[in-house]
Amino acid sequence: MQLSLAQVQAATGAQLLGTVSDPTNFSTWSIDSRTVTPGDLFFAIKGERLDGHAFVNGVLAQGAAAAVVSEPIADAKGPLLLVNDTLKALQSLAHQARRDWAKPIVAVTGSAGKTSTKDIIAALLAVRYKVGKTVGNFNNHIGLPLSILRLPQDSDVAVLEMGMNHAGEIRDLVHIAEPNHGVVTNVGYAHVENFSSIEGVAAAKRELIEGLPPEGVAILNADDPLVAAFAKSHKGRTITYGFSPNADIRADDESFTVQGIQFHTTLSGRHSISNILAGIAVASVFGIQPNELVSAIAALTPGKMRGERKVWRGATVLNDSYNSNPEAARNMLDVLRSEPASRRIAVLGEMRELGQMSEQLHRQLGEYAVKSGIDVVIGIHGAAQFIVESAQKAASAMFFDTPESAGDFLKDFAKPGDAILFKGSRGTQVETALARMES
Repeated sequence: MQLSLAQVQAATGAQLLGTVSDPTNFSTWSIDSRTVTPGDLFFAIKGERLDGHAFVNGVLAQGAAAAVVSEPIADAKGPLLLVNDTLKALQSLAHQARRDWAKPIVAVTGSAGKTSTKDIIAALLAVRYKVGKTVGNFNNHIGLPLSILRLPQDSDVAVLEMGMNHAGEIRDLVHIAEPNHGVVTNVGYAHVENFSSIEGVAAAKRELIEGLPPEGVAILNADDPLVAAFAKSHKGRTITYGFSPNADIRADDESFTVQGIQFHTTLSGRHSISNILAGIAVASVFGIQPNELVSAIAALTPGKMRGERKVWRGATVLNDSYNSNPEAARNMLDVLRSEPASRRIAVLGEMRELGQMSEQLHRQLGEYAVKSGIDVVIGIHGAAQFIVESAQKAASAMFFDTPESAGDFLKDFAKPGDAILFKGSRGTQVETALARMES
């Protein structure tokens, strides 16, 4: 987005301290002093661990055009925009920028797969339109406003990811972004520690659909009963997708045929096809027919640490280590089960933010690994011990406190012909085990 100083002040109520060298245009935005580039407008956000105000003079020295602050900065090295609350200023500016831009926004949420689905939707819409999207997973109360401000001004449509870990958060994000259309991939146990039940998680996801305008479209996963029921919360049009016979956009079989068009994808697993079906459904809202999407779907590739596949010393490695929750972990165990291999090895890190249900859900994952015919289960850190305890009943299973020790073990344990899955929550850093194995 490109905004003038006057637009920034009007949206935030900021008082200018000093002189901005070029008040006609801000086009780059930052909250991270480590990545500031010349010309950025820097927002000094007060976080749980760090206060951005401590870095203001540093970013101004790096060439930031100005800094948005909520308190004066001694001996400021450049212009400041003084506001009452820098986070609220960021959100207010993004909200106004979205209104001024005034083009369609597709919002995506779900307990698992929302980043991959967001990227797929953007890729499919790009066969006809110029598309802006959330980069990475900037999807919370800070990341979403930045994603809006970073949209290319000439985009025809935007695809934005919305994450949450407590009730009301998606409602706030919907207020900022005012999406025209909403996609919900699934409801699962991710972030369940902040809810009393899975129904509470569902209600939080439903906030996206409740916030859509009547003329907007809800795109819902027909295979998830909790998600499919969200249609009752939307007064406008709903499109469902999935493998269910009742889905509007339905994959007829595992060969991936939709409305008579056969698709091919290098993405692994039934869950990936489900994510692509969501993309086909969104494309249909924008007038793009399935036959126009064959090449785009064939060209889809997994994101970094999101189902990446490679061969190492004759073993197939599935790197899905970016994050994990019970549903996503089961999806990848299904992928591992389908791999032709002499041994199937699941390297499963602790799944976090599960609260009082953590032990139960980890034990259930261990049982699912056994039912899936996984030969070796390796648990990493904390509650992953419960995965191992459950899996030991019928499979070879072992626990390591750190990803480094697991990786050192795997270096000698892995053999040609094995298929090895790496999966765990972000904080467990399961990718470190992979790196140590390969070192």
